[in-house]
Amino acid sequence: MVKTNYYNSIATIYDQTRWMSESVAEDIADAILTLVDANPNTSFLEPGVGTGLNILPFVKRGYSVTGIDISQAMLDQFRRKVQQTPSNLTPSNLTLIQADASELPFSESSFDVVLTVHMIHTVSHWPTFLGEIERVLKPEGFYLNAQWVVPPARKVFESQFKAILLQYKETQVPKRVDNWIEEIDGYFRGRGYQAEYQMVKEWSVTNTVAELLSYYQSRAYGFCWWVPDDIFYRVMADFEAFCADYYGSLETELSSTAQFELWIYTSSQAA
Repeated sequence: MVKTNYYNSIATIYDQTRWMSESVAEDIADAILTLVDANPNTSFLEPGVGTGLNILPFVKRGYSVTGIDISQAMLDQFRRKVQQTPSNLTPSNLTLIQADASELPFSESSFDVVLTVHMIHTVSHWPTFLGEIERVLKPEGFYLNAQWVVPPARKVFESQFKAILLQYKETQVPKRVDNWIEEIDGYFRGRGYQAEYQMVKEWSVTNTVAELLSYYQSRAYGFCWWVPDDIFYRVMADFEAFCADYYGSLETELSSTAQFELWIYTSSQAA
């Protein structure tokens, strides 16, 4: 996983700075349960589980859920959310493990469904990680690789921030890797898996410019940690001035559509 784990620093604000709501997560859970033909004994694993945004609906419905994450702070947030349920106790069907997801501490054929959501880019050696997924997946199980597609208005906002960031000679923006989906697809197809793609959910996301600025000021995203504090605060001052001029007002609302994409892999034995 990533050597510098900034997720520990943003655990308390992670949910509010993303664009996945509880109701959207419930709708996605409905679609996944139908897709995998879930029964009461179906078991789920999510490496990189974080605060449980994607998998919490499965916990609430009584399915056996295991989550693994490198960030203890993110897992603690997940536990707090679960403990806010009417039972006020962490249910027996949930297991959370703080560890590097690159080495899954489970025996072979342990899970019916393995779900990863926009996390492969954080893994230091993805072929090894994908091999681990294949190892712990049951012969007729499902590997679901998903991503939240960034709402276009937010993506433009991010590009504007990075443009200002690059004006500072002291900064270097890492090259973005955009071919993870193709790499993963090639790996599993090459191993003889059947592949299918689904656009599971689309929904509208609206934020004011001021809200988005506050997320950046809180350094809620990885690219906000590329530079030292003193440079970051100078960049933020420049960016706020840019936004006030470009958008006309910090209270301007930016709306666009988010998407939840899913790539489904099943072995030939399950076909």
